[in-house]
Amino acid sequence: MISWIYVAVMIFISVVLLLLTLLAYIFVTPWDKPRRAIQAISRWISRLFFSALPSWHTRRMGMEHIDKNGKYVIVLNHQSMIDIPMLYWTPLNFRWVTKKELLKAPIFGQYILLHGDITIDRGASRKAMEKIETQGRKWLSRGVSIAIFPEGTRSKDGELHRFKTGAFALAKDNGVGILPVVLDGTDNLIKGGWRIALHHTFTIKVLPPLSAQEVAECDTKELAEKVHGQMRQARNEIRIKQ
Repeated sequence: MISWIYVAVMIFISVVLLLLTLLAYIFVTPWDKPRRAIQAISRWISRLFFSALPSWHTRRMGMEHIDKNGKYVIVLNHQSMIDIPMLYWTPLNFRWVTKKELLKAPIFGQYILLHGDITIDRGASRKAMEKIETQGRKWLSRGVSIAIFPEGTRSKDGELHRFKTGAFALAKDNGVGILPVVLDGTDNLIKGGWRIALHHTFTIKVLPPLSAQEVAECDTKELAEKVHGQMRQARNEIRIKQ
């Protein structure tokens, strides 16, 4: 019963804030090219999602590594759709790289459009990379970070799989640093259908960023392997301490 009430309340709040996002898009975006106002609304929604149940807890670690005024290519491990709202615990203004199929999702798809996220066709890798490079360059030039799941798709076994090099090439080509973020607890919240765990702990851990200089000096494959190793170690440490 609590699960259904929670879902109903979150849908209602999401619709109300979607209308607010639409108003911000119409009246604020012409003077707010980085869409900071829309990012702030998305942050409210995400934090409401994680704070609505008092028996849910979110551990936030490593936030001191973030330069609030900086821009990065953010790389995260991918376990479920809940990974997306988790990143809004950071103070950064960012755009997601996500699959175009999500545009068909009710409410969520409209948020993606208004937010300005980069939607790609995963079945056309060359065109997808070209779109990431073009739109990624546009947002980075405005001081906006780009968030990418370098595994390409969600992990079904909880392991951190091989990273593709696209995110690292984007950082290298645009002279920005890489911010690794490790998520845990997002893969086992939903127990089946609409039933959610009533007692749950989420973890978001921000690792020290790789500077733009370090990114420039390293091969993209080496960068991918280095960051993969750092994130795998951090994820294992999180699980040991639970």
